Amino acid sequence: MCGRYTLISKPDALSTLLRIDVGAMLPPRYNIAPTQSVPVLRNIDGQLRLDHLTWGFIPSWAKSPAIGPRLINARSETAATKPAFRAAMRERRCLIPASGFYEWKREGLKKQPFYIRRRDGRPFVFAGLWTVWTGENGEQIESSTILTTLPNEMIRQIHDRMPVILDERGWDTWLHPVEQDLKHVVALLAPTPTDNLDIYPVSPRVNSVVNDDASCIEPVSLAPAEPHEDRDHEQPSLF
Repeated sequence: MCGRYTLISKPDALSTLLRIDVGAMLPPRYNIAPTQSVPVLRNIDGQLRLDHLTWGFIPSWAKSPAIGPRLINARSETAATKPAFRAAMRERRCLIPASGFYEWKREGLKKQPFYIRRRDGRPFVFAGLWTVWTGENGEQIESSTILTTLPNEMIRQIHDRMPVILDERGWDTWLHPVEQDLKHVVALLAPTPTDNLDIYPVSPRVNSVVNDDASCIEPVSLAPAEPHEDRDHEQPSLF
């Protein structure tokens, strides 16, 4: 899955990547979390637009926005058929810019966070979907979700899913509002190659959404695993 990510690249790098002038729209964010407003690149009437949408997909048929936090991710293998996402897969695909993302590995009773980014340091985009929800009082909320896929060999060591990092060669197909041949679309949703990414452990500070600064992505050293003694010399357990 993808439950936290960063967007800390400089505006000129993002403008080059997204093919649109982002200006000062995107201040550095080191700990983007579900339910927050996130920048999303969409094709609206043939024009690329960078808009801010809620992260957490709220289907048009939902009774309330409360469902959003449960739909921050959509499985790429089933999004085309799931009631919550199938309409968006046909008509409302988007790109979500990022500089890196976090994933957690369970170690005993604890979860150790890791930060994953491109090896060359460049920003990238997640494949995403968006939709519009309208409440009974006419209130409208535009929301988004990040598609996930099977992990590459690197990510597999810590988690069984990873976000879809969409190759630039597939952007036009993904964003094209008329492209509804889902075989072409789904074929784009493959794991990014291991050689493209770096991964390293970071502080548990990222666990709290109130922490949103550069310390979230600073590498930390993991304590070495305690050596196992020969069983003949083990002391009886007290627990």
